[in-house]
Amino acid sequence: MKKIDAFWDSSALVPLCVDQGGSAFARAAERNKSIAVWWGTPLEMTGAFCRLLRSADMDRRGFEMAKNRLAAFRARWVEVLPTERLREMGLSLMERHPLRAADAAQLAAALVWSGEQARQRPFICLDGRLAAAAAQEGFAVEIL
Repeated sequence: MKKIDAFWDSSALVPLCVDQGGSAFARAAERNKSIAVWWGTPLEMTGAFCRLLRSADMDRRGFEMAKNRLAAFRARWVEVLPTERLREMGLSLMERHPLRAADAAQLAAALVWSGEQARQRPFICLDGRLAAAAAQEGFAVEIL
């Protein structure tokens, strides 16, 4: 099985597909680490692209380019699939931290990826609330 260096939150992956604040940080982190993600990451990323398109912060060409970049990343990243254990962990994480459901699922997936042994494993994130929860769970959070 391929060794995966870091778990990535959607907030850090969107800037790899769309030029925005955080893009330079995300590109630098991506050069040095392979990627593990939550199963719902493509949904979250596509949702972000759609919001940018609807708000006119991205044109149709940029939207298609972002989707193509996402497809390229999906071909090489590893996804943590949904399981009952992941759901139970997500529920527990929402009780311990002020997280939204999707963020709790992402953090639960990171814990599954780490074998529930976060021990300073890299967690790449641009979302402050999720980053704080990941750090409290023991991950080495890399954030802007």
